[in-house]
Amino acid sequence: MDLNGLKKPLDVADIDFRVQSMGKASNGKVWCILLAYKDARVDMNRLNEICGIDGWQKKYELIDGQLFCSVGVYSDKLKQWIWKQDVGTESNTEKEKGRASDSFKRACFNLGIGIELYDMPMLFCYLNQGEYYEQNSKVKQGKSLKLNRWKWAINRDSNGKIINVIGQDDKGNERVKGF
Repeated sequence: MDLNGLKKPLDVADIDFRVQSMGKASNGKVWCILLAYKDARVDMNRLNEICGIDGWQKKYELIDGQLFCSVGVYSDKLKQWIWKQDVGTESNTEKEKGRASDSFKRACFNLGIGIELYDMPMLFCYLNQGEYYEQNSKVKQGKSLKLNRWKWAINRDSNGKIINVIGQDDKGNERVKGF
């Protein structure tokens, strides 16, 4: 097994996008910055693909009240397990599950899975009416902003480094172009 396959760039279908922050510009337009991320299933699929279901493992432990996940992959070359570990943070919805998932995903970043997401360019777009609402002088994401229905394209150079990201809404309008 070639563990370098863990570092293979993710397919755009394995990447999700969500609103990171929103605001209102001086011209009255509402803007948002988007975040690209992977979920834990992407990591499990890559580990199964490269290492096989019996070639990787994970374990959790509390250290100073923080939840850490260690992910081990077996190296045929070294004839031993290689372990990577990282800590997780709670999510806004399910604290314990979110913390476990986050620590697992971070440990998998340490193995190289999806590491290119750290080099993702800033993804900025203006929002249309209905994609946001205002509450207590704050702009919030509306129900009609469905980034999972948008069509995304990631262009890379010959080394796999991300050159740009293009996002088209469900009507085919180019809304995001990150460089």
